[in-house]
Amino acid sequence: MNQRFSWPDERLIKAAQDGDVTSLTTVVMESQPHVRKFAKSLCSSPQDAEDAAQEALIILYRKIGTLRATGALASWMFRIVRNECLRQVRFLVHRNDEPPAEPEASAEPSAEEAVLHRLEVERIAAAVGALPRDQRQVLIMRDVQGLPGRTVAHSLGLSNAAMKSRLHRARAAVRQSLEAIDQAPEQATDQAA
Repeated sequence: MNQRFSWPDERLIKAAQDGDVTSLTTVVMESQPHVRKFAKSLCSSPQDAEDAAQEALIILYRKIGTLRATGALASWMFRIVRNECLRQVRFLVHRNDEPPAEPEASAEPSAEEAVLHRLEVERIAAAVGALPRDQRQVLIMRDVQGLPGRTVAHSLGLSNAAMKSRLHRARAAVRQSLEAIDQAPEQATDQAA
């Protein structure tokens, strides 16, 4: 079941923004597989991913008129899903007033593991968000959505070589950003000693 889905085209998004209910419903339906994939990659549990995806689709339905550029739907939805996952982390952290439940023999991560996972996701999302738009688009399409390189190149109007070059620069920038974040606490510790 390796079916590929495409994002809604710009004309459909524009019609949805202009209030056409049929277009809006189609935009939400065509965005759903991508939003679910974002959520699964960003949230720590399947239930959190489902909740985040549903909330993101509701926001899309209600607020599509606030989307400034029709070509920015994917990055907008990525940010919404990321924010939903972070909101769930904050809720989980602040909910710790309850007595701890008996541990079950399941593969569910502990609350601490879930928070750590989500903090890592937040760091990665921030690094991706800091990329220039052209690099961010390629990285999201290729690495998050899992689209084939040729499809990414074609949809962005790039040669295969140009797409690969942008993807390489984007990955290198994210890696460098994450390494800089990792080194900052070490440097602070060294200076304090």
